[in-house]
Amino acid sequence: MSLLRVLLAILFPPLAVLGKGCGSFVIVFLLTLCGWVPGVIGALVIVNNSN
Repeated sequence: MSLLRVLLAILFPPLAVLGKGCGSFVIVFLLTLCGWVPGVIGALVIVNNSN
């Protein structure tokens, strides 16, 4: 997990998971539409996942 991805996950959650696949992007985008905090949490979880 790089510092750039963490900053992107905090500032623009969907952009941080763009390289992880279309499904991850859609999930984080929907969470961000529900609220900024759920989007950030979802993005950090996906970015922090080692798979």
